[in-house]
Amino acid sequence: MKTSHFFTFVKQEALSCLFPALVFTMLAISHLFKVFIPRYDFMLIACLLIQMAMYYTKIETKDEVLVICVFHLLGLGMELFKVHYGSWTYPEFAYTKIGGVPLYSGFMYASVASYLCQAWRRLKLGIINWPHHRTARIIGALIYLNFFTNKFIYDVRYLIGLLILYFFWRSVVIFNLQGKLYRMPTILSFLLIGFFIWLAENVATLLGAWKYAYQHHGWAMVNYQKISSWGFLVIVSFIIVAELKMLKSGVKKSAPLIADTVHN
Repeated sequence: MKTSHFFTFVKQEALSCLFPALVFTMLAISHLFKVFIPRYDFMLIACLLIQMAMYYTKIETKDEVLVICVFHLLGLGMELFKVHYGSWTYPEFAYTKIGGVPLYSGFMYASVASYLCQAWRRLKLGIINWPHHRTARIIGALIYLNFFTNKFIYDVRYLIGLLILYFFWRSVVIFNLQGKLYRMPTILSFLLIGFFIWLAENVATLLGAWKYAYQHHGWAMVNYQKISSWGFLVIVSFIIVAELKMLKSGVKKSAPLIADTVHN
């Protein structure tokens, strides 16, 4: 990769991370306002204002906002379940809490969707050898359901991982940098995004966004096992965004699956 292309890639990735970067900034400064308003309530207002600003400045499109709203609801549903069963807690008081979960928490998942949508558009992403629509959707559904069922039955994430390796092994992401096309194995992109989200989670817990049981007596690095959890969440997110992109572009089930047009 040429140096100029590398810096273009870094720039576009940074711009794609605008929403999560702003959310983390608000987390960092939220303690300055806790005398006037509970931190979690402040975060909800801040996230809503950020989302509105990104839409009205046309940084995000209407379709992207709709996708982000879907992720917010999916994430909130998972939060309600996980907090109920003690996977983590939100210890601070807030008026906008339901079942111990502050409503702003859904935006943490929405920020992943925002990044994927932005990166897809900015880098003109395309996918070669994407699995059949039905296969991809079933795998996505299995991953999401396993986040719930692993509290009652055996955690089958690694069995699902074998399915991912089998069906996504040949899949390749194509991205465009200054007119030159580059390729990356789709599975590698899953792992890289999951790893960086895990790093971001360490920052989020340090800033008090939420706490795991082992962090109540002092901050500690998030368990390395969470990398796989975030990796699977990235796969679900990627599948949803990819399938919606293909659906909008009119890719038929019987057609070769190339998501979105890649321009030379």
